[in-house]
Amino acid sequence: MNPTLSGTLYQQLADELAAAIKRGTLPSGAKLPSVRRSAQNYQLSLNTVLAAYRLLEDQGLIQARPQSGYYVRSRLPAPVAQVVDHDQQATPTQPVVLDLISTVLATQQQQDFIDLALACPRGTDFYPSHKLARLMGQILRRQPDMISTYALPPGSLKLRTQIARRGLDLGMNLQAQDIILTHGCMEAIQLALRAVTRPGDSAGIESPTYFNLLPMLASLGLNTVAIPTDPNTGLSLDAVEVLLAEKHIQALIAMPTIHNPLGCTIPLAAKQRLARLMTQYQVPLIEDAIYAELQYGDSLAPAVKAFDEDGWVMICSSYSKTLAPDFRLGWLQAGRFANTVRKLKFSSSGAEPMVLAETVGAFLETGGYDHHLRTLNRHYASQVDQVRGLIARHFPAGTCATVPVGGFLIWVELPEPLKAIELFHAALAEKISIMPGSLCSPDGRYSNALRLSCCYPLNEHYQYALMRVGQLASTLLSHSQQAK
Repeated sequence: MNPTLSGTLYQQLADELAAAIKRGTLPSGAKLPSVRRSAQNYQLSLNTVLAAYRLLEDQGLIQARPQSGYYVRSRLPAPVAQVVDHDQQATPTQPVVLDLISTVLATQQQQDFIDLALACPRGTDFYPSHKLARLMGQILRRQPDMISTYALPPGSLKLRTQIARRGLDLGMNLQAQDIILTHGCMEAIQLALRAVTRPGDSAGIESPTYFNLLPMLASLGLNTVAIPTDPNTGLSLDAVEVLLAEKHIQALIAMPTIHNPLGCTIPLAAKQRLARLMTQYQVPLIEDAIYAELQYGDSLAPAVKAFDEDGWVMICSSYSKTLAPDFRLGWLQAGRFANTVRKLKFSSSGAEPMVLAETVGAFLETGGYDHHLRTLNRHYASQVDQVRGLIARHFPAGTCATVPVGGFLIWVELPEPLKAIELFHAALAEKISIMPGSLCSPDGRYSNALRLSCCYPLNEHYQYALMRVGQLASTLLSHSQQAK
């Protein structure tokens, strides 16, 4: 710092750091030196450095992360809010959408593909595999007969007790005896749908939505009603209320907390209103909370289930995204439909393996999960920022991307007239898998959008693939503009 220059010392430091950010010396997602370290480096007081960092925060150049430090923000713009259309029509999922989903899934079986598409974290960066393995070994040494004994419903009391205890963090008062263990979150959603609908009924879903819901709904013979979902505030409750009042849907499936693929959470007042609407119109809400513990904030936003007074909210989740994907352990609290779901679960898949459930239950009981989640959420927040920075650097001008408040998914909107399906096929030819936005809608809309996953190590292969997709997007956009 040069005290002879005009401006206060904190302004000089802020200007110097801002220039480094704009030059790319401090790239998007980079961590700034701690306040104490900067004070030592620049021979300034802690208060002066803190004032400079706060000025950079006010300018939108950096952001503070609790218990982690200050990071450079991406300058990539976020998508604008959608125009809400209240006149949604029930429709079956189009075959072309189902075919495209099959193509994306098929690439996951090929080792030479680089995956930017699926929300399937891989590697020890994301799972406490060694700790779970030790716990399982201890359990089997104490109870070796466990693997030669059939597990019976309702399954591990230890795990169900821990799920109920952790529900308090999301504002819910759950009881262990009301929790049903399932084969992942997808079975939980399917059981809930089978309990409250019949073929020919219509289910309301968010738009865009989690792509794998679409083949599930089709297999159950259900029509879908796509409900506008804002990238910042989530599900349109005005649209939901119209559908409920006119009896257009027999169930609603939603991810109110850390939405897939948008990464947003609906406001607290909206969650309270949603719970009231379901009770008022006596239509079940199936609340998918699989990402609800992957929130970046200091405290967790409550689930809609926290405001359910009459059992019309059915909540489900799993430990596939946070602990052990191969265990396929999920759970469902089915509210007023619990007895029906218990019978369906027993008749379809029986109980979940006791040794797996006891292992996860023991891990939750020891408190190791809380430490793991804190580390995981900091890691994902950093990776999302870094990927947004890479998108800003390599994708064509006019590209927008969501700013998630949790999870590891980014929704990208490409400049018109670029079509994501063309980009998908171009990337596929180079053994890179991305997910076109059209997979996230029953009628194939969002033709200029794609979903990217930030749940893989950001190594040179991942970064190359993302850079290459951006280059392909720029080339395709140029060709499209020349053809006009």
